[in-house]
Amino acid sequence: MGRERGVAVGLVLAAAGSLQVGAAFAVTLFDELGPGGAAFLRLAFAALVLWAIWRPRIPVRARELRIAGGFGVALGLMNWSIYEAMDRIPLGVAVTIEFAGPLLVGVIGSRRPLDAVWVLLAAAGIVLLADPGGGSIDGLGVLFALTAAVAWMAYIHMSKRTGETFPGGSGLALAMAIGALVVLPAGVVQAGGALAQPDLLGAVFAIALASSVLPYSLELEALRRLPAAVFGVLMSLQPAVAALAGFVVLGQQLGAPELAAIAMVVVASAGAAAFSGR
Repeated sequence: MGRERGVAVGLVLAAAGSLQVGAAFAVTLFDELGPGGAAFLRLAFAALVLWAIWRPRIPVRARELRIAGGFGVALGLMNWSIYEAMDRIPLGVAVTIEFAGPLLVGVIGSRRPLDAVWVLLAAAGIVLLADPGGGSIDGLGVLFALTAAVAWMAYIHMSKRTGETFPGGSGLALAMAIGALVVLPAGVVQAGGALAQPDLLGAVFAIALASSVLPYSLELEALRRLPAAVFGVLMSLQPAVAALAGFVVLGQQLGAPELAAIAMVVVASAGAAAFSGR
């Protein structure tokens, strides 16, 4: 049992590393593709892989269409807005602000005083990162990161409904294709003809595997072996992993205030996951 749990912990950490390193390399393509073009191609390639695996049927009932459509819109908006944020602010800062979404989902409706402490701690960290009135960080980038946080909240809600409605990963495959269509206009405007360049297509395909297919698969395997609370605590390390990936891949150095703010959000997310009563 101990060895199996150790393997599961390794899977979660590998998923986090793959996801954030993939995001960091996506940033290097923004000059050619723009955030919209990179987000569109990532979603499109992930949709192709998932369709090949799950071969989903096209839903015909109105309820199924609404669920798949809502999930796809949330997925597309989440990916596009976080890429727009990463284009303007450091990777670790963007991911940390985005993490407000799942944190709020975990504590909404709770009446426990301890959960209020986690929310206040995370809010203080995000305000410190946003630096209101200081002018040291791009305000539009912060707004895009907050949009990604809201979209992540919708994503969590819709993913649960999708899993209850569609078998296996077929609902995710449908939503990924819809998400790509949602981001398509921004991709065409920002990337234009670069969307058809073979070298860029190959690079984004590798990013789609690293940022979507591989981490989702590793996380699913980890969830079979770990209690949900332990998994949640490990997932809370994502902002720290993002900051490390931004430093290693992009050379983004964060100062002491930013690192302290990221630590506050990580502790808040881990605390909310570890002590959740639900």
